[in-house]
Amino acid sequence: MSAIVLLILGLGGMAAGYFLYSRFIATKIYRLDPDFKTPAHEYEDGVDFVPTNRFILWGHHFTSVAGAAPIVGPAIAVIWGWLPAFLWVVLGTIFFAGVHDFGAIWASVRNKAKSVGALTGDVVGKRARSIFMIVIFLVLLMVNAVFAVVIAGLMMNFSTAVVPVWGAILVALIIGQLIYRRILSLPVVSILGVIALYVLIFIGPAVPVQMPAEVGGLSGNAVWILILFGYAAIASLLPVWVLLQPRDYINGLQLFIGLIVLYGSILFLNPTLVAPAINPDVPAGTPSMIPLLFVTIACGAISGFHGLVSSGTTSKQLNKETDARFVGYFGAVGEGMLALAAILAATAGFATFADWQAMYTAFGQGGVNAFVEGGAYMIHNGLGLNEVTAATLLTVMAALFAGTTMDTGLRLQRYIFQEWGEIYNQPWMKKNAPATLLAVGSCLLLAFGAGGADGTGGMIIWPLFGTTNQLLAGLTLLVITVMLVRLRRPMWYTLVPLCFLLVMTIAALLIQLRAFFEQGNYFLLFLDIVVLIAAILVAMECASALKRSREEMAEQQE
Repeated sequence: MSAIVLLILGLGGMAAGYFLYSRFIATKIYRLDPDFKTPAHEYEDGVDFVPTNRFILWGHHFTSVAGAAPIVGPAIAVIWGWLPAFLWVVLGTIFFAGVHDFGAIWASVRNKAKSVGALTGDVVGKRARSIFMIVIFLVLLMVNAVFAVVIAGLMMNFSTAVVPVWGAILVALIIGQLIYRRILSLPVVSILGVIALYVLIFIGPAVPVQMPAEVGGLSGNAVWILILFGYAAIASLLPVWVLLQPRDYINGLQLFIGLIVLYGSILFLNPTLVAPAINPDVPAGTPSMIPLLFVTIACGAISGFHGLVSSGTTSKQLNKETDARFVGYFGAVGEGMLALAAILAATAGFATFADWQAMYTAFGQGGVNAFVEGGAYMIHNGLGLNEVTAATLLTVMAALFAGTTMDTGLRLQRYIFQEWGEIYNQPWMKKNAPATLLAVGSCLLLAFGAGGADGTGGMIIWPLFGTTNQLLAGLTLLVITVMLVRLRRPMWYTLVPLCFLLVMTIAALLIQLRAFFEQGNYFLLFLDIVVLIAAILVAMECASALKRSREEMAEQQE
């Protein structure tokens, strides 16, 4: 089958979702009000609360939620065949992710830009809030620690990407000044920023930077991890307009250009999907497709981490409530487009079926490597771009998105510690610097405490990321659903995705529980039990909260 057919069907479906379904959700369900005073205006402080142009905010939101996960998950999930991955990415983006991300922004904006964790206590109850805060902390810990490992690995393996990745930070700092000091208009700044990024990408292969195998007793990989966390700590303390917003905005533009290049190469090359639609001969040890498909693709279709970004940073920068549709739903569509690109690169970016099988010899194989190698193959053969430059372009794309997610993730983890300081009356934890140190310290403790001198400890608990992340998405949908019930609005558009996620998450946790027990991995077994208990409690809280809300409505009617 031609990859072009899949490309057209996928993009067409997502476009219909944005132009039709999201408009229905915005007008009939969330009922956005253009005159509502958003927290960005009500609490404007120039640091976290900053009214922001919706295009710049979309760039921040999209690149913060994208990261490497929508590349890694789908590029692993195609081991079951391209059809299940394609259907879940497209349908999940339209009916799950868009509604979830959009709804999290709306719910937070309507409640003084509270994070979805803090909001849970007001909407559902204190028990649900306690569960939520634990799950949020685990997800952020995994994301920050693992993405540091992913970026460090890319820096070690692709030395040509080092200059473009770190040069992008300087470009972002300059862009931030040009925009907010009104030196140049946004279109001019956008064009100059994109040109600068691509100049760096072409310079990268000519100036490779290789970290030594060992520095001061630490591996090169560990040194990169320490540098990344040092950078993320500084970035999380700076006002959002200085680095976070411009970096995310220009990276968002860079991604769309990268997608155009990748999609354009498909149109010129017209490659065939060498992978099977349904793979009947999966490698030994590959788990059952259902429910593991849904938690493996995770961010490529719906992700609880998106709710943290939506309610943690995005809601504090929303200029008008009506911007939530463009920023939230279209942000999810952008992620879906990236996931679709990962599927195409990982299934049509190989010359033969045998080449594809050589990449997917076991479950968990593929990922970023399949995306970079498959994508570079299509760009080289479709557009004639040098294969090293093509691989650098895709590596920089993956590394920049993982980096922007780390920036936002560490800032969100700082917010969690500050919220705990508020809940447990610890004034010192409410301050930015101590909360940031706690956030960085907890990530480094996992990275080096569990992973030793190599700093790869985050990978130890990564197998639970998919299920924990989907549980978090279910919690966010629970908050939105209860709000809709109390407002006497249709709830099915969030309740159905909520129930589906809880069922698949609990089933996946049970399957993983057995696997960890058989492997003798008692650490993950313990964590799996904790997350499983949390999932069951969430289901109970869901039923209880909806029942209370309906009873309150009945009493009011009487």
